[in-house]
Amino acid sequence: MKTAQIIYLFLLLFLLLGGCARVPGPQVPDKVTPLMVEKEPAEQDLLNVSIKVFDPGKLPEDASRGQGLSPDIRAAEARFVPIHLKYTLQRTGYWGMVRVVPDDDEGTDVLVRGRIVFSDGESLVLFVEAKDSTNRVWLQQTYAETATRAEHEQGQAGSVDIFQDLFYTIANDLARVRQQLSREEIREIRHVAELRYAVNMAPEAFSSYLRRDQAGRMTLAGPMPAADDPMMARIATVRSRDDMLLDTINGYYDAYYQDLWKPYTDWRRFRTEELVTVRHLEHQALTRQVLGIASIVGAIALGVTVDSETLSRTGALRDVMIMGGAAAIYSGSQKKEETRINREAIEELGQSFSSEADPLVVEVEGETMRLTGSAEQQYSRWREILRKIYFQESGHAPEAGLDVPAIATPAAQSHVGK
Repeated sequence: MKTAQIIYLFLLLFLLLGGCARVPGPQVPDKVTPLMVEKEPAEQDLLNVSIKVFDPGKLPEDASRGQGLSPDIRAAEARFVPIHLKYTLQRTGYWGMVRVVPDDDEGTDVLVRGRIVFSDGESLVLFVEAKDSTNRVWLQQTYAETATRAEHEQGQAGSVDIFQDLFYTIANDLARVRQQLSREEIREIRHVAELRYAVNMAPEAFSSYLRRDQAGRMTLAGPMPAADDPMMARIATVRSRDDMLLDTINGYYDAYYQDLWKPYTDWRRFRTEELVTVRHLEHQALTRQVLGIASIVGAIALGVTVDSETLSRTGALRDVMIMGGAAAIYSGSQKKEETRINREAIEELGQSFSSEADPLVVEVEGETMRLTGSAEQQYSRWREILRKIYFQESGHAPEAGLDVPAIATPAAQSHVGK
């Protein structure tokens, strides 16, 4: 009997270890209170924030954890998450203009980047980095939250996500860094941002205004260009056109977010319910199979460790143990079949979500050019065209290798369509 007991205890220990759910990432606190400004800041004290579309990251290598997930869903989440973070930051009152941008924004005061480390509808793990224009690091941190059943029922588009505690925590961390800045530091961040945009457009004209130290920090090399400097005036004109396109793109992202809200919310809720069901069925299946195996092993051990008289008296018991163990193993197999059905339901939910998450298309039209494709593709092309506009208006030749179409007029109109 001692052998059977050892095997039985070992199997039960394996069952307990296998049933431990891994919580992905360091969890944010529950019921986080957002930091809000007590008094509206003066305009010169506000910093603009650009949130780059997140890196979608990689899907789980474990097939069971990746069931029902897809690159299309991750691509949708990579846009959804920064848009909701934008809404969260806007409500705090700490910031000037907060926008989602398709690529790094050289002219912003604070740039936020992120990567989706893990996301399965029930849990979300993000790595977030934030830097200001001087390259001062504000954040480099991983945030994680596992939503409760109640949180899945309390969502509200634009304000309350099921992972709202995570979004509030990120917003609060940014606000705390902002609170520590002096007015002089804020002014320097704004000036450096303005000059970094100018350098990006015309490095030969403006690079001497900035200095980079060995640590990569950017500072002013001297006084700012004069207020009436004609080259800065041209940069300001180009920047206003850039801002117009970014506003158009943010209109695209806002519409995308609104269209995505219901199918994405439903997908997360239903997938979480399916995950809970799968875990429950897997636990039942494993329990039954382990107990069934233990019963059979116990019966066999009983048969080889007792004398003939005891063997004769326990024959019926051993038969029952073997038959009961076989029945338990079969029942566990049936539970695994139910698990497979639920996993297929998760996959169908993922496919349904992907079909509803097709992105809208932003078109930017001028008199002689038309940009198509995703917002991210168009914005990269648009930046090249803006540089061409600057060179044409300033009378300078564009840099070698700058391949952009001729612009008949610098004016461009933007609209959002499909």
